[in-house]
Amino acid sequence: MDRTHEPLSRPAHNKPLHWLGFYSTLRQWQRNRRTRRQLALLTEQQLADAGISTAERELELTKPFWR
Repeated sequence: MDRTHEPLSRPAHNKPLHWLGFYSTLRQWQRNRRTRRQLALLTEQQLADAGISTAERELELTKPFWR
């Protein structure tokens, strides 16, 4: 029994989906930036409570916002 596969046609509303993906990416970059700023403000005790070493924090803070 042979099965054939026909590719699905693109939805007519494809353009808004593209913008939603772009918006989602921008929001993720903003979250990265915000959480890294908050991480930079933590004291040594707060880092220890969260189980994060100073080296791990420094590594995270050196990452660009898009990663």
